[in-house]
Amino acid sequence: LEGETFAWGLSKSTFTIWNKMRQLLAMTMAALVQFMPIASHASENWSHPIAADDARADLVALYSGLQSAHFNLFVNRSREDYDALFDQTLATFKQPQSRLELWRTLQAFTAFGRVAHAKIDFPADAYGEYREQGGKAFPIYLKIDDGRAYISENYSSSDVVSEGDEILAFNDDPMSAWLDRTGSYVSADIPYIAHSLLESGFPMYLWLVIGERETFELQLRKDNNRIVTAQVAALSYDDLLTRIEAAPERFTLDYTSRVAQMLDESVGYLRPGPFYNVENPDTLWDNTAMIEFVDAAFESFIANKAKALVLDLRNNPGGDNSFSDPIIAWVADEPFRFASSFLVRSSNEAAASNQARLDAHPDATTSVSALYAEAFSSTPRGETFKFDIPLAQPRQGKQFEGRVYVLVNRNSYSNAVNTAAIFQDYGWGTIVGEPTADFATTYGAMEHFTLPYSGFKVSFPKAHIVRPSGDTQPGGVQPDILISSPIVATATDTVLERLLETISED
Repeated sequence: LEGETFAWGLSKSTFTIWNKMRQLLAMTMAALVQFMPIASHASENWSHPIAADDARADLVALYSGLQSAHFNLFVNRSREDYDALFDQTLATFKQPQSRLELWRTLQAFTAFGRVAHAKIDFPADAYGEYREQGGKAFPIYLKIDDGRAYISENYSSSDVVSEGDEILAFNDDPMSAWLDRTGSYVSADIPYIAHSLLESGFPMYLWLVIGERETFELQLRKDNNRIVTAQVAALSYDDLLTRIEAAPERFTLDYTSRVAQMLDESVGYLRPGPFYNVENPDTLWDNTAMIEFVDAAFESFIANKAKALVLDLRNNPGGDNSFSDPIIAWVADEPFRFASSFLVRSSNEAAASNQARLDAHPDATTSVSALYAEAFSSTPRGETFKFDIPLAQPRQGKQFEGRVYVLVNRNSYSNAVNTAAIFQDYGWGTIVGEPTADFATTYGAMEHFTLPYSGFKVSFPKAHIVRPSGDTQPGGVQPDILISSPIVATATDTVLERLLETISED
């Protein structure tokens, strides 16, 4: 996701942060590359035709590569079902198609496996080009709760549409059908994950499914249970931007900022920001400044005699545990690690992807990638090896002894989820908020291989990661205290306000 393209399809809550942090965007995405690989061939013409024979060759390469490299491709879909889809898809390639059409087909094939970390990234640059050329899109963003879609942000000119309305039907079809259609292009283990991603990106995925439309018809349920029909006009990007900028202020979480403060005389608040060096793109994994920030924060909490701490991991994109372990060490009373088991499948694809990182950084002879390379060289292809996760140690000397409340939401990802799982599984904190969409026990540690004709990068999970408790059932971190994010954001942080009420009652 590059430059202006990133903003084309985002909701205001996401867009506001983007607009403030646009200069940091490329660096941020680079930091997340091991978790969310950037799609290749971003400058390619998405309308460029690809011959039918080449499309078939890419599908063959995709399926064979996934079978070879994916830790467990058939965990959620049987081989028979996948084979049947392969035959059906192969038969559709009878004439040339554009790169965008081929992306749709190949990503739907990849997403069929229902594993979030197997995917071909969304062609955001294609959507950005469409919007830049004046293309119109759906001007409403969603909040999806238990499979029901609500209007979270409304930038339409319709006087019938209100934020908070439930969308029952869209262009004469049930809204549930549209969530399924758009969700078929989202790699996700469960609908909750797909829906969390569709919330900020529904206009993009809708464009992917139906192309440009001038108007949309919605059937809505108002808060008094009255059913109404509304006609909504599509908006150009310039018109959408004007309305976003004119909209009332909403509470948003700046995921790039690091905040440490006392909320009142007894409650400290720590929002650590991403677990990588967001301040300096040249040293993304240098945690020196992070450790200094964390140590100063806890020294301040202790000096102020804080009896409780709120660790806010909402909207945290994650990163590396070398940034999060220093936080946990301030409360840990025994050695800890984010996984009780970390098994890796050896494959040519994973070994090549890992070697590419080493080639780019030949001096990293003691890095994790170097350890992987040794393991790949000694493990027969198709077999697994245990990758040892070293134990992190509790902090020596002064520690924080108050209660810890860890705030999470559906947009807590990657190492933020691992951090919450450590606090929960070791009994060092109370998890508050809503279930994380990203899993604590999961198929992850993504690598990629490249398809020969389209140049698409296919991400796949090379590892099976089990959370500290040893629970092998895949799933996100479930809160001990459930506080759902509001359907319509207000000017204040209502989730944090409710948590402070709970803390005061304890």
